[in-house]
Amino acid sequence: MPLNLIEAMVVTRQEQLVEERADAPDGRLSLGILPELLGYHLRRTQVAVFKHFAKRVASEGLTPGLCGMLQVIAANPGLSQSRLAEAMGVERSNIVKVVRQLDAAGLIERIGSPNDRRSNCLYPSLRGEQAVQRMEAEILRHEREVASELTTAERDTLIGLLDRVYRQAQ
Repeated sequence: MPLNLIEAMVVTRQEQLVEERADAPDGRLSLGILPELLGYHLRRTQVAVFKHFAKRVASEGLTPGLCGMLQVIAANPGLSQSRLAEAMGVERSNIVKVVRQLDAAGLIERIGSPNDRRSNCLYPSLRGEQAVQRMEAEILRHEREVASELTTAERDTLIGLLDRVYRQAQ
C-alpha cells in the first residue's frame, strides 16, 4: 500500500477512536480502549464469522468446531486423536468429547491403532464423507460471502498477517 494511503487510514482510525471514546449524545456506548486492541477485533470478527458459518452448515447439525474436526479427519484418514488435538489447537482431554460426538453421529469410525493399543485411529465413515462433500459447497459459499468486500490480494494479505500474529502468539 502507498504510504499516503496508510497514513490516511491511520488518521481516519485515530479520528474514529476519538469519536468512539467520546460520551456521544446520540446514546452510543463507549467501548473504552477496546477499539484499539487487536484481540478485540479478532474476537469480534471470529464471533461474526462463526455465526455466519453456523447458519451455512446448520442443516448438517454440526457446530463450526465439529465441522472443522470432520474436515481434518476426512483429509487425513487414520489420524490419531492426539494428532487431531494438536492440529486443531485443543487439549487432548477435550478431543475425547468431540470424537465421541462425531462417532455418535455416525460421521467417523474409531479403529484401534495397530502401533499403540491405547490409541485410536480416526476415519470418516461413508456418512461422514458424504457430509464433508455436502458441506464443502456451503463452506466455499460462506468464504465468498464473508470476504466479499476484499479483493483476492487483500484476502491473501489478511490471511498472511493473521498467520504471523498466530505464530507470534504461540
